[in-house]
Amino acid sequence: MAASQFVRAGLAVYAVDLRGRGKSDGERFYVQTFDDYEQDVASVIAMAQSREPGLPIFLLGHSAGGVVSCLYTLDHQDQLAGLICESFAFELPAPDFALAVFKGLGHLAPHTHVLRLKNADFSRDPGAVEVMNDDPLIARETQPTQTLAAMVRADERLKKEFSHIKLPLLILHGTADKAAKASGSEHFYALAGSADKTLKLYEGGFHDLLNDIDKEAVMEDIKGWVTARISAALKKTA
Repeated sequence: MAASQFVRAGLAVYAVDLRGRGKSDGERFYVQTFDDYEQDVASVIAMAQSREPGLPIFLLGHSAGGVVSCLYTLDHQDQLAGLICESFAFELPAPDFALAVFKGLGHLAPHTHVLRLKNADFSRDPGAVEVMNDDPLIARETQPTQTLAAMVRADERLKKEFSHIKLPLLILHGTADKAAKASGSEHFYALAGSADKTLKLYEGGFHDLLNDIDKEAVMEDIKGWVTARISAALKKTA
């Protein structure tokens, strides 16, 4: 598990199941607006701040979680020492007209489940795919139209405000990602206003880099990036 490796490196790790996902309450996979997810992130960050007072916080978001993390960063930049986006779901492998349809259906039939991704598209590691297939918390995961509409609207906001992100930024993406286009991460990197920003593309990497066959290299990249910035972040929080 990535979390245990980060802990062994001396990093405290906190994670959250967003509402409607994992073991959290709420309609499965449904959200009205990504502002709701942002509140979930704010709750876990408040917990981390209370348990680890004075320590800098680096926020890591995967896929749609990367979108949520970017939104949180835009609204609470002073709370963070750095942002890590992995397999950022900014550009989806769907034509523009389909995204417009999702937005429309979000009004007409918000609870209709329409999009299901293949677990095999998340990792090249058969063992990781098998674990996903056997996980009851993501069994039959299909996204409702309102959730997709909310993500499209969130991405529209980000496109306008990427330049407002100023804190240290690490962006990671696999070149063979079938769930979110690597070009979206490249676009984010180009527009982000951070003076300290890094983009790493993993050749042939699938959507879940932390469970793909090159996961050890990805974890080392994240650990190295964070630890290289801790001293400077501690000086700012002192």
